[in-house]
Amino acid sequence: MSVTSAAEEASEQTFKVIEQDEVVVRFAGDSGDGMQLAGTQMTNTSAIFGNEVSTMPDYPAEIRAPAGTVAGVSGFQLHFSSRPLRTPGDRLDALVAMNPAALEANIADLEKGGILIVNEDAFTKNNLKKAGLQSNPLEDDSLREYRVHRIPIEKLNGEACKDTGLTPRAAGRCKNFFALGVVYWLFDRPLEPTLRWIEEKFGTMPAVLDANTKALKAGYYFGETAEMFRSRYTIPKAKLPPGTYRKVSGNQAAAIGLITAARLAGKPLFYGTYPITPASDILHDLSRYKNYDVRTFQAEDEIAAMIAVIGAAYAGAFAATGTSGPGVALKSEGMGLAVMTELPLVVINVQRGGPSTGLPTKTEQADLNQAILGRNGEAPICVLAAASPADCFATVLEAFRIAVRYMTPVMVMSDGYLANGAEAWRIPSVDELPRFEIHHPEAGDEFQPYARNEDLARPWALPGTPGLEHRIGGLEKKDVTGEVCYEPQNHQLMCELRQAKIRKIAETIPPLEVFGEGSGELLVVGWGSTYGSITSAVESCQARGVSVSSVHLRHLEPMPPDLGDILRRFKRVLVPELNLGQLLHRIRSEYLIDAIGFHKIQGKPFMVSEIENKIQELVNGKDES
Repeated sequence: MSVTSAAEEASEQTFKVIEQDEVVVRFAGDSGDGMQLAGTQMTNTSAIFGNEVSTMPDYPAEIRAPAGTVAGVSGFQLHFSSRPLRTPGDRLDALVAMNPAALEANIADLEKGGILIVNEDAFTKNNLKKAGLQSNPLEDDSLREYRVHRIPIEKLNGEACKDTGLTPRAAGRCKNFFALGVVYWLFDRPLEPTLRWIEEKFGTMPAVLDANTKALKAGYYFGETAEMFRSRYTIPKAKLPPGTYRKVSGNQAAAIGLITAARLAGKPLFYGTYPITPASDILHDLSRYKNYDVRTFQAEDEIAAMIAVIGAAYAGAFAATGTSGPGVALKSEGMGLAVMTELPLVVINVQRGGPSTGLPTKTEQADLNQAILGRNGEAPICVLAAASPADCFATVLEAFRIAVRYMTPVMVMSDGYLANGAEAWRIPSVDELPRFEIHHPEAGDEFQPYARNEDLARPWALPGTPGLEHRIGGLEKKDVTGEVCYEPQNHQLMCELRQAKIRKIAETIPPLEVFGEGSGELLVVGWGSTYGSITSAVESCQARGVSVSSVHLRHLEPMPPDLGDILRRFKRVLVPELNLGQLLHRIRSEYLIDAIGFHKIQGKPFMVSEIENKIQELVNGKDES
């Protein structure tokens, strides 16, 4: 967003309307200040208006962090645009800070000359102390590089809500809508979608409905009448491909993908899980779709959830579970059982910062080694990774396609950034969706539990089918018959067959798409949620004439068969990851290519500018790492 300086604004007698292609806004305050709600409402409004949207919520890691402290700050970032988006934005054009801690935690991300809206009522001596500030930034000239708008939000909100019948404390909870109203005016957002939401949400509570309505309108009209604003911004509608769109988060897209896969196959969906951040919303969403033959089971622990999913797969259901890295650790023995029994099921790993409890509300890509190697014995599984919130839908469909065709568990890698972030998703028609060919042996068929087809998959025999009685379990199976077998040569054969089956999946992986020229100076390789930042950075560098291309991997185990050939067509290879180089090490060992790693482990996704700068360093020969 190109912004005018404060001096240029001050020279104007009335505000002017400035058209922008895109804007990045962040709401920040205490976890009880309603910042997620304000951000979500602005996202929905912008989507309805016709803008492309991309969001990034940010939650405190502690459930009840002390109010007023930096650890307790909650934020919501929204990037809305007249052009297609890939990320929620790098630098902020506008920041709404509801208290000193929110300002302290977020001011470094605000562009110089950016808009800073501050709730000055919260800048008390006590709150400054809680935020660890020695002086008041509203008075010590430390904010001179920003366009600061000091608004007594709590006072003005209280005046707007005083005749609603709510207590002052209850009315104070509406201050997020007052702040939202100000931002709506500043960026030319319509009030109607949020007013409708307020009416639907609080229709049975007239006082609450009245207070939130008045707060939102009061904030909007304050922006219109206050002389502190010299400019107003408008962002035209985006020109998107024709279709029906909805806003979707990664967890929502994963849930829709699970239901869709089961419906396409004519199967019930069983989702067994144990709640864990940031995967729990998949369970919450699925629990609302019982009328689509969805059965959700909240188990007493991760182990029980995994075993229940194995049982559902054995019974013939489309079975799935979701968790994060700590849960995958607990499920690992059960996943080994799924490998031994060769049952089709899907495990969704919504990665978060680790190790141990780590950073439970922050993002990371550090579970790749765990996904590929993290089980005892030779226990290979297929591993996929989603590239964006909406791509979680397509990745889940691909996971089930592989699971039922090859009779194997499949892990889908998401992360906190994708799970909680949202973007516009064009809803596909049924004709665009894959078909699932499911074959269960019938009574009278010649049947051996571990006989294999051309894909090395064993038959998916349903228990209770006459003549197909069989037992499976964790002890090694005899080839073809499935009897318990301890023979050394048989064990080696079965291990090699299970590994060969995973490798055979590569035969159905489509050719990789290279973004840019097919050969050149530098290739940037990514996986998972780094897609948006990598692609945007490469596109920006290409526009300046830099010889750089990118390729993004969905299939991580096995890897695409054409990857090696693509890697060798470039002089250098860069691998940005939100870990310490897990894909990097794999590329080096598999293809004997001296790829260069670029690592970030801060609980935050890559900024486009970070990758862009790294690319520039490499092509200029300044980085020899």
